[in-house]
Amino acid sequence: MEIDLYLMELEEKAKKVIDNFDNQMQKIAVGRANPNLINKIKVDYYGSEMTLDELASIAIATPLQLLVKPYDVGSTKEIEKAIKDYNLPIQIANEGNQIRLTYPSMTTEKRKEMVKELNHLTEHARIGIRQIRQDINKSIKNDKELSEDLQKNYLDVIQKNIDSNIDKINNLSSLKEKDLLTI
Repeated sequence: MEIDLYLMELEEKAKKVIDNFDNQMQKIAVGRANPNLINKIKVDYYGSEMTLDELASIAIATPLQLLVKPYDVGSTKEIEKAIKDYNLPIQIANEGNQIRLTYPSMTTEKRKEMVKELNHLTEHARIGIRQIRQDINKSIKNDKELSEDLQKNYLDVIQKNIDSNIDKINNLSSLKEKDLLTI
């Protein structure tokens, strides 16, 4: 098999791991209102699933409050239910034609707890990337059409790509950690 096919497989799987990591990381509150925490929440809207940002405008009212204004006021209850089901540490107030979300201010202890959670997610993502490497390396080693030199060359290329993906995860994590520790 050609190296391009192995690299395509690696990129496809690594993208899923990194996207999942990014989604999980977005759920970690940073102690101030952030529309990205809720804009991709799935809402059941007349039998079809839509994201919150497709159904409502999301604005920052104060540093600790978001204001969700549905385009269709009739969908307010469904939006409120979807936000509650998302299990974020926020207070939800349905004001009839809009929903006000209030984030609690974070203590230093809570921030450190969030950093620990972030580190756990980061390590889990790194493990996912390493598992992809193991699977692809096994495929390369079992490919009887490849010479030993070509196998070694393929393994080196895969390793460089894996390192690049782990660097992406580390960079995303360090940015989020800075955000968490900024008061």
